[in-house]
Amino acid sequence: MTREEADQICAALPGAYYVSHADGGLDAWKVGDKMFACIGHAADGVSVKTPDVDSAQFLIEIGAAQKAKYFHRSWVRVTFADRDADQVRDRIHTSYGLIRGALPKKVQATLAAWQDST
Repeated sequence: MTREEADQICAALPGAYYVSHADGGLDAWKVGDKMFACIGHAADGVSVKTPDVDSAQFLIEIGAAQKAKYFHRSWVRVTFADRDADQVRDRIHTSYGLIRGALPKKVQATLAAWQDST
């Protein structure tokens, strides 16, 4: 899995847009005005939202993810080197679905339909 592949997965999601922080900050993918994927300075992984703290802890305990530094405990970091494209796609899609579902209904109505197939 590569950064470019992760960007392609994110870009294919309805309403997703990329925010680059050229000043040295973090690159992020958003839907509405909310972040669903964040790529740090090292660009070797992606931080994503999980349904809750327990889900994040479970993924960390089984070695499927790492703690996402500086994020709420319901976020995890998935490294590209340790995962195949399907695993990263699943985590990104889960995060996108959670964030999209939490957007105001008016904003959700402006987005193209999406059905997670993972």
